[in-house]
Amino acid sequence: MKEKILIVDDEKDIVRMLEYNLKKEGFRVLSTFDGESALSLACQEHPDLIILDLMLPGIDGFEVCRQLKKKDATAAIPLVMVTAKGQETDKIVGLELGADDYVTKPFSLRELTARIKAVLRRVKEKASSLSLVTVKGLSMDFSRIKVEADGKPVELTSKEFELLKTLVGAQGRVLSREYLLDAIWGFNHASLIQTRTVDVHIRTLRKKLKKQAQRIVTVKNYGYRFLFDEE
Repeated sequence: MKEKILIVDDEKDIVRMLEYNLKKEGFRVLSTFDGESALSLACQEHPDLIILDLMLPGIDGFEVCRQLKKKDATAAIPLVMVTAKGQETDKIVGLELGADDYVTKPFSLRELTARIKAVLRRVKEKASSLSLVTVKGLSMDFSRIKVEADGKPVELTSKEFELLKTLVGAQGRVLSREYLLDAIWGFNHASLIQTRTVDVHIRTLRKKLKKQAQRIVTVKNYGYRFLFDEE
């Protein structure tokens, strides 16, 4: 399943141009023109990446970034800031707030697309490079296919193990049932029956993790995320 990108910019011509070109690249695309609706859409749709303009009506891009990074459900969504401002201080502030990259207008579509793909690639590489992950009460050795909860080994099926690895690898990002179906079962088109498959495996995974089951958090009407200690 292709990644979903949310475009946030008050210049409608730029939004239409980005929509057209990103769809040609195979991405699923959402768009909005102000900061308030951007925050709402990010929480509802959980995009894989957000292209965020700084100069927005009402809530500006800096504040949108700040609020997204404060919320558990959106904190891990990668951000590429796009703005007419070219001052170094704006770039520094944006990156310190948690933006993953920064592009100054006017930009070339090829450059922006390359940067988007690079950010998404880094996210995937970080997830795929998982080996040993330890949080309080839970140890997951993905290279040796071993999981321990509160000092006791947990026997997981291959699908349960892949499900746990995928959730942990998302680094706190919310994953939809459709995404999990495609990533683990290879179902490109979700149906009600198939999405229930995810729910069933989540339920059995939680039972096996016992007290650590609370780390797998349900995001209502969307999917699931893994809760780390630092949150």
